[in-house]
Amino acid sequence: MTALLAGYTYTIGIIGGVVFGLVARLLMLRTDYRQYPTYPHGRIIHISLGVIAAALGAVAVPALFNKDYTAITFLTLAAQQFRDVRKMERETLTKIDEMELVSRGSTYIEGIAMVFEGRNYLVILTAFLTSLFTISFAWYYGLVAGCFSLLIVRILRSGKLIAHIAEARVAPVRIEGADLYVGDIYIMNVGLRDNQELIARRGMGLILQPRDANAKATLSNLGQRQAILYDLSTILGVYRDSSEPALVPMAKLDMHDGRLAVFILPQELSPAKAREVALRVPVLESAVRMPTQAKVNREEEGAHGSN
Repeated sequence: MTALLAGYTYTIGIIGGVVFGLVARLLMLRTDYRQYPTYPHGRIIHISLGVIAAALGAVAVPALFNKDYTAITFLTLAAQQFRDVRKMERETLTKIDEMELVSRGSTYIEGIAMVFEGRNYLVILTAFLTSLFTISFAWYYGLVAGCFSLLIVRILRSGKLIAHIAEARVAPVRIEGADLYVGDIYIMNVGLRDNQELIARRGMGLILQPRDANAKATLSNLGQRQAILYDLSTILGVYRDSSEPALVPMAKLDMHDGRLAVFILPQELSPAKAREVALRVPVLESAVRMPTQAKVNREEEGAHGSN
């Protein structure tokens, strides 16, 4: 009887863990303006991997209770499989990027691949906690743990945006001779008269003002700049075709104060929307720089404070 009751409890714990793990994966699965993962087949792949991750997290708890520690080695194998998923996503997006008029860039691609790997681990954690509390206490404790895990998943689902590290304003695009400027920041040399007229007619500019030294270093990263250009071009469209280098969107720094000037030729001429899009671009984890946290800078700040 005791064995039967234990088996029933384990079954409820595993089912609860798988259900909450799958819900967690569905909460983190979204096909947005980047059209990735694709619908429906790309989403089917990631949902299937979510079910596998949830099952691994849920089954790990009964294995521990039964002192079947060899079963835990499956988690190690799962980690290897999810690293392979990250590699697969990286390679797929790199191939796709070759066909884009404005590319994502390797930093953006690595960030997306990292996110897909990390979300599978969040699914395992959700399923594990739900199963653990269900088996250890009662099903309603497992329900509370599962809901709490979903709250954590929701918080960790998205990171910082450009709006958290910089301010954005629309800036005039002007051409002086053959030189193109956004505001007072030089962008590039435009030699052909036809391109100059097109830029004067359809060009749009933004200037991002970093909030601190860390933001200045992050905005200077080439991968972060490319992510801004990609999101703007994807949402607003891009007014160019292949083999037109003079019409490629560009982002250039003001070397004096770290401001970032962004030049684009959008299909949709809406400066207000362009500013909003720029502020909603994600800050890439691989692009984040924190020079103020360096020991030498903290020591210098402390020395100035003591004076």
